[in-house]
Amino acid sequence: MTSLNRTFRVDDFEAIARRRLPKPIFDFYAGGAEDEHTLALNRDAFQRFGWTPRVMTGNGTPDLGAALLGRNAGMPVIVAPMGAVGYGCVGGDRILGQVASDFHIPYTLSTTASTSIEQIGASVPGRKWFQLYPLKDRALMTALIGRARACGFETLIVTVDVPVGGKRERDLRNDCSMPFRFTARNVAAFASRPAWALNLLRHGTPGMPNLSSLPPAATRTSSLAPSVGAEFDHAFGWAGLAEIRRLWDGPLLVKGILRPDDAERALQSGCDGVIVSNHGGRQLDTGIAALAALQAIVSRIDGRGPVFFDGGVRRGSDIAKAVCLGAAGVLVGRPLLYGVCAGGRAGASRVLTILRDELSRTMQLCGAPSVDALGEDLLCDLAGAAA
Repeated sequence: MTSLNRTFRVDDFEAIARRRLPKPIFDFYAGGAEDEHTLALNRDAFQRFGWTPRVMTGNGTPDLGAALLGRNAGMPVIVAPMGAVGYGCVGGDRILGQVASDFHIPYTLSTTASTSIEQIGASVPGRKWFQLYPLKDRALMTALIGRARACGFETLIVTVDVPVGGKRERDLRNDCSMPFRFTARNVAAFASRPAWALNLLRHGTPGMPNLSSLPPAATRTSSLAPSVGAEFDHAFGWAGLAEIRRLWDGPLLVKGILRPDDAERALQSGCDGVIVSNHGGRQLDTGIAALAALQAIVSRIDGRGPVFFDGGVRRGSDIAKAVCLGAAGVLVGRPLLYGVCAGGRAGASRVLTILRDELSRTMQLCGAPSVDALGEDLLCDLAGAAA
């Protein structure tokens, strides 16, 4: 674990994961749609804001605690839903859930995770949220909601920004297009990482157990992804969201919101809050950065429900900036994915430790004694100031 001991920022884990994973797997995790402009914008957007810190506030160590959907969390962070984690780390979903519990923050399981709802329910003692893709098969979707409720998942997140999959050209170049086919290019890439390949052979190819009731063809690696995609309801609309609201009696969030009018309508449809997100830049390229959409949505919601944020977080200061702009909490995805791929539980824990320490340091340097003290007055819009 020497390499993990020399990690000082979360981007260090991306470099380790790149070295350990075959290129097709790493690029699947890291890539975005088309020219990846939105992928880059998500990260660059944080540089638009500079700090205007308070000094000599007389405060000591800041309180990082935050209320997330009515319950206190160790910091304003939620583990984002991520599919196919098992290709990078065997048991990665379970590990991420357990690390989230260690840090007293919620963990979100994806519909397309490599671990079942029941396995996470039995092995993760902390707060569990479930992310649902709208499905054509209403019976299957209803069953997923029931399974999540029975296994102690407290919050349901409906992801609404995948009416069709984004064009991810890294996957095409790596011969990872769907339906999947083995070619000289990708087989050579897998063989170049023998430790990864042997581990996969030892444990078997990960599946999607939450969707095990799909037709038998969908259980084979070569046809799993396209079969799952065919099951998504590409015509999902507001009536469908209202139907899910009737099925789920706990907190309900809708993820993939970038417009204030859509956020308003989500509340009118019975949602408790929204998640501002562009799916990590993996769907619509040249869509706006998630951070660029946050303030207008917070203003429109005007305290009637929590607005969560997802997109491009790589520093504790990024978390603080999103909270200053009105986010009730911040979802963190790729950094934790790289962390668990780089070093299992120790890697994921190190990522959250770095983010927590950076958040605490940022708050101390800005004179914010608590998360509630993080506000727009601490930020300066550098783009506006330059203009």
